[in-house]
Amino acid sequence: MATVPGDLIWQVVRKNNSFLVKQFGNGNAKVQFTKEPNNLYNIHSFKHSGLANKKTVTIQPAAKDSAVVLSTTKTKKQNAPAKLSHKSVMRKEFRKMAKAVKNQVLAHGITLCLIVR
Repeated sequence: MATVPGDLIWQVVRKNNSFLVKQFGNGNAKVQFTKEPNNLYNIHSFKHSGLANKKTVTIQPAAKDSAVVLSTTKTKKQNAPAKLSHKSVMRKEFRKMAKAVKNQVLAHGITLCLIVR
């Protein structure tokens, strides 16, 4: 079974989806945000979309105070949604955790946002 290209998914979901939040700014300027999973910046664009991209990263607080869950998507398991994400729990100090996140995430454009979160 072949996977659907990310461009086609984005064309389908870009105008209307359940995660889209439209807000009006000054005058007629419309700003679009999103609440979709795996979107770190919460910006409604193809570049940051967690639905349309194959490689995504999410960082969330774990049940305990100092623990963090880092989940990445596997590119080889796109046809199996149950096996799609790889989750790892980190229970280190902040500096060690930030270094581990940088080592696991290859896209250098999103590492700063991950550390801020």
